[in-house]
Amino acid sequence: MTRRHQVLPGFGLTLGFTLVYLSLIVLLPLSAVVFKTLSLTFAQFWEIVTAPRVLASYKLSFGASLLAAGINTVFGLLLAWSLVRYRFPGRKLVDALIDLPFTLPTAVAGIALTALYAGNGWLGKLLEPYGIKVAFTPLGVLVALVFIGLPFVVRTVQPILEDLELELEEAATCLGAHRWQIIRLVILPALTPALLTGFALAFARAVGEYGSVIFIAGNIPMVSEITPLMIITKLEQYDYTGATAIALVMLGASFSLLLVINSLQSWSAASSSSTDGRKT
Repeated sequence: MTRRHQVLPGFGLTLGFTLVYLSLIVLLPLSAVVFKTLSLTFAQFWEIVTAPRVLASYKLSFGASLLAAGINTVFGLLLAWSLVRYRFPGRKLVDALIDLPFTLPTAVAGIALTALYAGNGWLGKLLEPYGIKVAFTPLGVLVALVFIGLPFVVRTVQPILEDLELELEEAATCLGAHRWQIIRLVILPALTPALLTGFALAFARAVGEYGSVIFIAGNIPMVSEITPLMIITKLEQYDYTGATAIALVMLGASFSLLLVINSLQSWSAASSSSTDGRKT
């Protein structure tokens, strides 16, 4: 029997390299967080992670991240739809600008947003007469998280929209479906897995964001402090176990939420596949 020759190395070597690389880059740092936290007793751990100032940072970080991811899901879909389905002057420029948060240093983004939304900034001056204050408030944190998370939704949904056949919408129209019915029954089921993926990516990025937030947040205790800042504060005080305890809570909460979102994505993809199978 002739042995098949493969371009890539065998399964054993490939798997071994993958596991070693994953362990060094991901598992080892995460395990260090866990083992460092284990030096605390449960009472000490609970006291650190439930301190009023830390609880306020959880509420702001996770609440603003979820809200920002939801906003980006809606407006990212609209933006991706406009880029795919319409041709207008400056379309390529808009498409290029979407990737700006990917390439822009986070500190630069934070300074730019702060200068823009401060009381004497271009937009801050317009909002101040209406009593709307963005910079140095939780609203400023939300604005920064929306800014850095938007590309994840757009770039996840855009290729799915490009592959979505217009014939399906035309067939639904010929069968008497209204525009809303086409969106609800034809377009959204096909886009749901991509939307959930974009939401998860935007949320994950927002939860761990630091550089673009600290400038516009103002870092007011119990008001506009994010959890990553609390971790940095603990590290600056040489309280490494306290920092790892808070980081462990962030890790567990983020992993749980992403697990739920990925489960929903898998369920949605399976439902779409079964629906397509019944149609055929």
